[in-house]
Amino acid sequence: MDNIDAELAQLVRHDAPRVLALLAGRFGDLHLADDAVADALAEAAKQWPTQGVPDNPGAWLNRVATRRAIDRVRRLDVERRRTREAAPELHADPNETTTMHDTFLVDDPITDPNLSEDQLRLMFLCCHPALGTDAQVALTLRLIAGLTTDEIAAAYLVPTPTLAQRISRAKAKIRDAAIPLHMPEHLEHRLDAVLSVLYLVFNEGYLGRGEDAEPMRVDLCEEALRLTRSLLDLLPDHAEVHGLLALELFHHARSDARLDANADLVLLPDQDRTSWHQPEIEQGNAALREAMALNAPGRYQMQAMIAGYHTNAGDPADTNWTRIAALYDRLVMIDPSPIVALNRAVAIGMAESPQAGLDALPQSDDLADYHLFHAAQAELLVMAGNVNAARAAFAQARLLARNPAEIRHLDRRLADTA
Repeated sequence: MDNIDAELAQLVRHDAPRVLALLAGRFGDLHLADDAVADALAEAAKQWPTQGVPDNPGAWLNRVATRRAIDRVRRLDVERRRTREAAPELHADPNETTTMHDTFLVDDPITDPNLSEDQLRLMFLCCHPALGTDAQVALTLRLIAGLTTDEIAAAYLVPTPTLAQRISRAKAKIRDAAIPLHMPEHLEHRLDAVLSVLYLVFNEGYLGRGEDAEPMRVDLCEEALRLTRSLLDLLPDHAEVHGLLALELFHHARSDARLDANADLVLLPDQDRTSWHQPEIEQGNAALREAMALNAPGRYQMQAMIAGYHTNAGDPADTNWTRIAALYDRLVMIDPSPIVALNRAVAIGMAESPQAGLDALPQSDDLADYHLFHAAQAELLVMAGNVNAARAAFAQARLLARNPAEIRHLDRRLADTA
């Protein structure tokens, strides 16, 4: 049963977003595609525990979801011409188990040459300007990255019911307004939301926020990298796309050193830097140079520069915290989010003094339930010598944390400061 559960989880995470993108492009109907994939996932959860996992789960999902979509088209009595164009297999043997479109997933669902295009097209649809920015990002994370509503809500620091309503309203607006599924003429009008989506997908893979989340999900990180590279193919002269790619590469280069043998977190100063992926660091440096050569500074480039200072330091003592703090000063001016302000405070604490960092901590209600705020405050308090206050902050962080690896780390920090 554990193996079945793992296969179902892989189906939801890995294959469902790809099949959804294929069906949305094929039928031209996002709502239909999403419902069809949901029906197929429900059928998998019902059948697989007794009948076993198919040889190719992705192809199975594509086939079943396609049939569910066709059934829905029939029931809704959509005009015959659209049905004939989108689903010619309606006129074939209904017992036939292979359709011409199944080859997209039967051979190799990951290397399908049209897959990136389908997913980017769907991403740009979800980032239509008729939707609010928060709705754009949340909808795309749900449909393309396959994140759960709980995971997206944690990334947004909002309650799960609020996030669920946001996604439902966005889907309804796309359906009711009949927003077409195609690449917009001016991609840059939706680019900020698309970049936000890609970075949030990467971050969720880098450190999951859900209670049942794995400490790190390489598949999500690599999915974000793949889509970012595809976006760069579309917009090779856009500095921020280069900047985001550099940022993702710098973080991904450290992936092998972030967990120990027990799957516990290893903080940046304690990581084995010889295990960092030097080729990815060089790729990140090259992408950052490309971004800066375009002379259009932006938040992703600044974050990439910060990550570059960390990743190119051969020893923690070589980290240029003064320069990092200065970059955060600039970043907070163009992206005045509470989390950027929190990271700036930590950098100030390292560059100047722990007390300076504590004084710079943002006073924002948005961070009251954010465990990393309390964890950062605790570390600064430890550095300042205020152990009792640090323990209280660690305890609050531990109360709010949801990822098991983070909880274990905070337990260790509480024990260290006992």
